[in-house]
Amino acid sequence: MKKILLLTLITVSTLFTNRLFAQSYPVAVGAKFGGYENGLSVKYFMQKNAALEGILGFRSHGVVLTGLYEIHQTAFNVPELKFYYGGGAHIGSINGDYSRFGSDSQKYNGSTLLLGADGVIGLEYKIPNAPIAISLDLNPRLELATGPFFDLAPGLGLKYTF
Repeated sequence: MKKILLLTLITVSTLFTNRLFAQSYPVAVGAKFGGYENGLSVKYFMQKNAALEGILGFRSHGVVLTGLYEIHQTAFNVPELKFYYGGGAHIGSINGDYSRFGSDSQKYNGSTLLLGADGVIGLEYKIPNAPIAISLDLNPRLELATGPFFDLAPGLGLKYTF
């Protein structure tokens, strides 16, 4: 009985929260597939058009934590389609002897710290009447600890919205 009451309470509060945020959503959890790392993503809207996104990315021989501040606005007069842009930073480490993504000229040797600035620009579509959001973006990255060097990688996100 307690489980049914709890499930009902969560469902009602979720419906109320979704109405409060209109076509948007307050929180999303999912996966991010990128040119550098693939990993887990959490997005939290602090305001209707401003969100924080955290990505825990895994790559060959390493892990990277990225934090982004994003501004969202309606794209092409489609309420479910949002254009977003923003910036943030990353920190992580890799361990091994191999070339960095897309380059044979920059080699990582042994255990290496990754630290730098990140940007993001992209589009996100929230599927109407479904708790799914799909995003496609470009992520410029300035690596400072092993650089400086600049890279640009694509990203694909698939998130479950609350």
